[in-house]
Amino acid sequence: MSDMITADLVDLDLSADTKEAAARALAERMVTLGRVTDLEGFLADVAAREAQMPTGLDGGIGIPHCRSAHVTEPTLAFGRSAAGIDFGAPDGPADLVFLIAAPAGADDAHLTILSSLARRLMDSEFTDALRSAGDAETVAALIRGDETTAPAKDAEPAESPAVSAGAPASGADASGAGASQDTAAAPAAASAGPAAADTGTRTGTGTGAGSPGSAERPFRIVAVTSCPTGIAHTYMAAESLESAGRDAGVELVVETQGSAGFTRLDPEVIAAADGVIFAHDVPVREKERFAGKATVDVGVKAGINRPAELIGEVRAKAARGEVTSGSAPGTPVERAGEAGEGYGTKLRKWLMSGVSYMVPFVAAGGLLIALGFAIGGYEIKSAPSVMNHFVWTQTDSWAALMFQIGAVAFGFLVPVLAGYIAYGMADRPGLVPGFVGGMIASTINAGFLGGLVAGLLAGGVVMAIQKINIPAVLRGIMPVVVIPLISTAIVGFLMFVVVGKPIASAQKGMTDWLNGLSGSNAVLLGALLGLMMCFDLGGPVNKVAYTFATAGIAVSNPSDSAMKIMAAVMAAGMVPPLAMALATTVRGKLFTETERENGKAAWVLGASFISEGAIPFAAADPLRVIPSSMVGGAITGALSMTFAATLRAPHGGIFVVPLIGNPFLYLIAIAVGVCVTTALVVVLKGMRKPAGQASAAGSASGTAAAAKEDRQPVAA
Repeated sequence: MSDMITADLVDLDLSADTKEAAARALAERMVTLGRVTDLEGFLADVAAREAQMPTGLDGGIGIPHCRSAHVTEPTLAFGRSAAGIDFGAPDGPADLVFLIAAPAGADDAHLTILSSLARRLMDSEFTDALRSAGDAETVAALIRGDETTAPAKDAEPAESPAVSAGAPASGADASGAGASQDTAAAPAAASAGPAAADTGTRTGTGTGAGSPGSAERPFRIVAVTSCPTGIAHTYMAAESLESAGRDAGVELVVETQGSAGFTRLDPEVIAAADGVIFAHDVPVREKERFAGKATVDVGVKAGINRPAELIGEVRAKAARGEVTSGSAPGTPVERAGEAGEGYGTKLRKWLMSGVSYMVPFVAAGGLLIALGFAIGGYEIKSAPSVMNHFVWTQTDSWAALMFQIGAVAFGFLVPVLAGYIAYGMADRPGLVPGFVGGMIASTINAGFLGGLVAGLLAGGVVMAIQKINIPAVLRGIMPVVVIPLISTAIVGFLMFVVVGKPIASAQKGMTDWLNGLSGSNAVLLGALLGLMMCFDLGGPVNKVAYTFATAGIAVSNPSDSAMKIMAAVMAAGMVPPLAMALATTVRGKLFTETERENGKAAWVLGASFISEGAIPFAAADPLRVIPSSMVGGAITGALSMTFAATLRAPHGGIFVVPLIGNPFLYLIAIAVGVCVTTALVVVLKGMRKPAGQASAAGSASGTAAAAKEDRQPVAA
């Protein structure tokens, strides 16, 4: 810890009144020491992490933290506020603020030390010492572990490997575990808390906490903790649960799935457990290991703030015999969402789960097919297999190779769409019936509509099976044998016999309608698609338009109408970032310094057909930027259709212009839309009152710039 915090990184009179100001004040100290290279970029990363979940904790602690490419080495800054700063904790403002900065590629040893600090924050003697310290040197020494806060607990064994990031496997012997932990975490781990020496588990000393059917051993719980950054909350939740377990007289062992990786719990420990606690804000890895147990599934902050309640809840479930029969509850969509989301919201997320996994296949396959056509002409689709005929010196052979590889990639589109819709609904058990249902949809020419239905059916069937109370003897084979067998048989029957034919007919009808589009109908469709592409800049509405377009060209011989739609969608999607880049160039005074920097990147993003490049501007000023973008996008989409521009590739921006039909007019359509959007933005921004706008816009822009890094970079 000695190289992470020094007295120069301690502010005992932090005067900031907001969490943003506090983070800036502490980050400026990091910049002064060369620990952070870009203040605004780093603060944007901190704000993006804060937006995922507030970092305030009970007990007057704020712990903003992030991993950032702008950090040169793991660094910790500390501030003490007399007035308190609101970090979103339930019990009020924080007077102790820790800003943790980890490089994007931080090594395991440093992250282990940071995790040890997170555990120490659960010790009231440690935090009291920080509040009473009189100078920065003393505070830095306390945080580093140079000065101890209490000798009483040191007589107990060192931290157990099963609950320490980067430690050996949970079956390690106690003495070896202690040595490993001391080596990894240095003196900072000394006050991480007591542990038992029995196979790396945290145990209690009470005798009245026996499990059902046994009065001779305590109740046993296994837990998993994880948070988005994997630096602080992961380990604080682990420490809190372990402490509550000791108080309750139960055996409790925690697997921390943090940034430093994780050591899997011994399967025998899991098998012997009476219950499971998941305290997490990111998906639990290998969650199926915990099937068949009484389970409590909550966010990571619940593990920090109410561990005793969670232990009581899991014990009550075990007493009632409430166990999970298949994979543990909590699908990818549920884990990423908010509690109490409606069915419509979940349905949208299920569909977007499939789309997000499908898009890379679309991009790779479509671009390869388009390159094949560009090199060898459209007749290349009739070329013999390159397995039988490939001449290294002939361009036609290379064109055929690209086309045939792309065609194979396209063949996965519907199965991947269906498989990952089912995955979003039911986790890994949904993959097999989802992929099989999607392949059946392709076989019977049900297309993308068939893939959507197959994915929803597969997920629904698996979810229904998982609700059945299965005898204990069968639970071990449920995820790998029973669920795949039964769900695949049911989905296959439904797709072949019941719903397949009507869906195939509907798909054919939609294809015929697209092929019949002409004149004003085509222009109106282009305008509508342009509006959708620019409405949420990579969000669900944008993805619906993009998926609609790629569905039309995801065949070996797409119609002319389908290629016109693809061209219109890509053109409209390029407008917002290019327009923002142009606006920051011609009227830079209307934008903050951060926005002007974002404008430079927006040139490249827009030219590459990545609409997310406009997100920082839309987040800072949505009422001016989004409507302006929609107007320009609608005009571009309509003009592209009017000019009959066609596109066989699903992505690429200006880099696939040689593959576009009527490329000159196509570029004119984009230019017109960009100019219209730029003019509207400049006029609307010029009409606003300047007072108080700059700082707020700059902050929101930086936050959005960081948030977009986590979005799926769909051409949208």
